[in-house]
Parts: sequence; structure tokens; C-alpha cells
Amino acid sequence: MPLRLFYVDDSGAEITGFATFSWIEFLVDEWKPGLRHVLDWRKELMSSYQIPTLYELHATKFANGRGNPSLDEEWNRKKSNRSLVMDECVKFLADRPWVGMGTVYSQTTLRRVPFAKERARVYQELVKLIDARLFAAGEIGILIMDGDGTDDSYISAHRSLPLQTRSLIEDPIFQHSHRSQWVQLADITAYSAYQHLLQHDSKRFAWSWYPRLLSRDVLGGALKV
Repeated sequence: MPLRLFYVDDSGAEITGFATFSWIEFLVDEWKPGLRHVLDWRKELMSSYQIPTLYELHATKFANGRGNPSLDEEWNRKKSNRSLVMDECVKFLADRPWVGMGTVYSQTTLRRVPFAKERARVYQELVKLIDARLFAAGEIGILIMDGDGTDDSYISAHRSLPLQTRSLIEDPIFQHSHRSQWVQLADITAYSAYQHLLQHDSKRFAWSWYPRLLSRDVLGGALKV
């Protein structure tokens, strides 16, 4: 039975009311050759921009000009350089025919604890959607989530799946993004989707990123749940 890997990250913010989750996916057979592509691309970023291979491409921090990603201090001082690299990140994902992706989201006026519960509901909808796709395709899947596993709602979402049809196996595996190139790419996808949905004037440079990924989107676009 084919095994599909899903790397998931969240985005959104309580103040805007958006709760979003995005993922990248591929069959396990693509993991090793795919990682070779990723590492070769990261070496190109080092060659072109002096951004080390192991530097975490955390989209929110990187795109907004935080930190010092490059060994070239002059490069770090120009925020426009970040957009150029993010454009290349998006192009890298868009050009990988073996990668699928998707986004689910909600927009609400809820705040604090009710917002956290709504966010957990959106994640549960993501899990149900992925599980149903796997079952229909005769595949099984494993989900790797950014984070440390302290939020029990993630595990609860998986364990609520009916066992007789469950195809998303095991609880989510948690991996900090700075340790995983794949989670970083999921983070870039999540940030791109959020900015596309939010359409804030100050982030106009990011509005076009997610639409450029639509050829890889298994849902045909961000899905409101």
C-alpha cells in the first residue's frame, strides 16, 4: 500500500481572525531524491546570497526582515532581498511536479480560548479531509507537524478518526522547523496562503505567492472549512 507523507504548518493570527493550516505532500519514494533537490537548491541560495544551508527559512521572520540570514551583512540590511529569496522558494515548490499541497482555513471574530478551539476545529477538518483522500486512493499516510506536541488537540483530531476506514496512521509526528527542510517548505506554503487570504496592504509583495502554487494545490485553492 503506497505511503504518503504530509508536512503541516499553521499560520493566521487571532487579531485578524484567520486560522489556517497548510501542507506539502508526496509519496515516501520521493523523500530521498526530493531531499537531494532541496539540499541542492539550498546550496544555490548559499552561492547566490550567502544564506547557509542549515539556516532556518522561517517565513514570518524571514519575509518581514528579522534576523541575519546571510553571511553578507550588506545583503541583510535590504529588506527587498528577502522578497527575492521568497520568490525563489515559491518557484522551487511550483516547479516540483511530485509535490502536492493544500490549505484549509476559517475566518472568525472569536478571540482567546474560543479562537483556540476554532483553530483546533480547523485542524480536525484538515485531518478528516486528508484521511478521506487517502482512503479513496487506497493509500496510507503519516503527518509531520511543526511544533513540540504540547497541544493535545492535534493528537485528539487523529484519534477521533473511525478506525475501520482510518488511513492516516499514528498520531502526528512533531518536528521543529529548524530541524527539517520539509517543515520549512510547509511553513513557506502556510505563510503564502495566509497572506493571499489576508490581502493586507503592507504585505502586497506576498499576495501573488500562493496563486503561483495553485498548480500544486490538490484542492484547487485554499478551502474554507
